[in-house]
Amino acid sequence: MHRYLALVFALFIPLLSLSSPAQAEPVAATESTSTTAVAVKAELAMLQQAIDTDIHKLKHAKGELKTIVEYRIQNKTLQLRNKIKDLLEATPIDSAFLQPLIQGQLNYIQQIDTYIDDNIDKLEQQLGSGTDDAILLDISKRELDKDTYYKQQLETLNWLEQVGQDVSEAQKSLLQILIARADMLESLVTYTQQQLQAAVDTATNAGKDVTSAQTSHVMMLKERLAQNSQSLNIDINLLDALGQDTAALKKTLFSVSGDITQDVLSFDVASSLIEQWLNTAQEQAINHGPTVVFKLFVFCLILFIAGLAGKLAKQIVKNTVSNSKLNLSKLLQDFFTSLSGKAVFTIGLLIALSQLGIELGPLLAGFGIAGVIIGFALQDTLSNFASGMMILIYRPYDVGDLINAAGVTGRVSHMSLVSTTIKTMDNQRLIIPNNKIWGDTINNITVEHQRRVDMTFGIGYSDNIEHAEAILKSIVEAHPKVQPLPEPTIKLHLLGESSVDFIVRPWAKPEDYWEVYWDITREVKMRFDAEGISIPFPQRDVHIYQTTK
Repeated sequence: MHRYLALVFALFIPLLSLSSPAQAEPVAATESTSTTAVAVKAELAMLQQAIDTDIHKLKHAKGELKTIVEYRIQNKTLQLRNKIKDLLEATPIDSAFLQPLIQGQLNYIQQIDTYIDDNIDKLEQQLGSGTDDAILLDISKRELDKDTYYKQQLETLNWLEQVGQDVSEAQKSLLQILIARADMLESLVTYTQQQLQAAVDTATNAGKDVTSAQTSHVMMLKERLAQNSQSLNIDINLLDALGQDTAALKKTLFSVSGDITQDVLSFDVASSLIEQWLNTAQEQAINHGPTVVFKLFVFCLILFIAGLAGKLAKQIVKNTVSNSKLNLSKLLQDFFTSLSGKAVFTIGLLIALSQLGIELGPLLAGFGIAGVIIGFALQDTLSNFASGMMILIYRPYDVGDLINAAGVTGRVSHMSLVSTTIKTMDNQRLIIPNNKIWGDTINNITVEHQRRVDMTFGIGYSDNIEHAEAILKSIVEAHPKVQPLPEPTIKLHLLGESSVDFIVRPWAKPEDYWEVYWDITREVKMRFDAEGISIPFPQRDVHIYQTTK
């Protein structure tokens, strides 16, 4: 209780002097400086009043409310320190005004250190009650708070030195504290790392039987290690600022946290780390080298056999599906062939990984969780996959078919589960997502054995209809690639504005469509010219009437 009351007085007595009438203004201050000082004092008085209220609440606060009140005190104190920084950056520095203000901050930090020590003592007395992990985590948090205040303490001493006060003894005292503390934290992080490794090994060996208590223990140790490493990092930076050699501490911090900073690039730290790694590698090579080499050999041998088995499986499946009476499409045949080879190789890979000591159960479970996450991230790709499966099942087209889909006309070159490759008539290669094709109209031009060629030819109104019809019929019947059945259709269709139009509709194989179309069109023009039948173009008669007045 006495120590707690000392903390309360320490928090406020230095600040009360800020608004005291006894605090005199500098004699040489100008009117502007005096006005600024009065405004600063008023603002500091408001901060003091807010802290005063929170300190009064802290006497009776418990649980989370106590944490909230502590946070508010820290926040208001931070605002006060920012005001001090602003005043120190002003020109000229008002040393007479700032010195007691900074000294009050130094006293506050020292008393806060005592307050945190009291909290740590109370927490240590609770050890052995069955919740040691949570208590040790709270202790590490408080230790991190101490290092944060040590950082503020060094900054405050620098402020006092800036306003002309001798702080050499205080810096020496802080240096001794930091050296002892860094030594303690170095041992603590090394010990915590060892405990964490042991806890991870225990949980890993438990496999699917791992308990929630073991998982919680691992998480607590990870958080403690992170906090202790952060504390050690703060102390290393403070010792660097005080001109101390911290190469050994940095090596320990790096070996624990793995964070590479510019400090690791220093020659002493880097050489020490490299030497440590080389010694570890040599020891591992001597003790476990033959076993590791044998396992790697078995791993590579199984992968090689799995590769051969996959190729063999692909060949067997390819021969089976190609000779199957199910009449599978070329796309579906390629799918089954590719899937069989990959499935066999995947099984071989899992067997090879098991030879390296990797547990397949947690690995497959991890793949399942990752699959769910990837599924949400790749919804469009999965939509293409689903559309590809529908195309394979319902077979709207096959490799080599001429199709019109997704606004593109061309021959199907090949297809995967996510996209279809089409070569256009002018030899462009287009890769279209399967969901674009499946979600649109698919026109398979070459799927039927015959295709009707639709053409229209016009003659003049003065030409002989029977003669023209006979010429068209003879041209169609003479073409070698026109199919006799169904019979071609040649009929008078329209009496247009400028011409009498015939429809000519022979049938041909899909691959002969354009050849028939072009050949007949050319022959009609030549025969009509030879027989004196005109092919009219659009025309309009204009009559001019002249009127007299």
